[in-house]
Amino acid sequence: MEAVEINAGEFYLRQLRADDRIDDRVALVGGGLFPDLDAAGAHIAERARQWHAEESCSWAVCDQLTGTAVGVVALTAAGELDCWTTPGLRGRGIATRATGAVLRFGFGFLDLPLITARPPDEAARRVAAKCGFTAEGPLGVWTRLR
Repeated sequence: MEAVEINAGEFYLRQLRADDRIDDRVALVGGGLFPDLDAAGAHIAERARQWHAEESCSWAVCDQLTGTAVGVVALTAAGELDCWTTPGLRGRGIATRATGAVLRFGFGFLDLPLITARPPDEAARRVAAKCGFTAEGPLGVWTRLR
């Protein structure tokens, strides 16, 4: 599948990139997701491969005005969602808006019946709850039905 861009109001979601025009590696390293540019670049290349293999869709969450990546959100073909926001920008609703946009994509375009998440901390659980997920069982899995 070709990568799909999503308009999420104040933010837009586009495929992660590391090329001569846009380099999202800096945001991934600066935000603490990866130790260096090489590891971030390998991650971006793997995410592009996953798009084409229809294994997973992933996006850089970008500021509409500057195009700067301020987060990442991903949704696997099995319906597993993961979202991350740059530490300095947390608490501003970015993850909630990005997650909401990806839920609409997953339920609408991909026709998934169920999307799950494993929020790693209290802030992520608040985002999941705001987006309609409910906690299921002792393993930390949250689910959202269509």
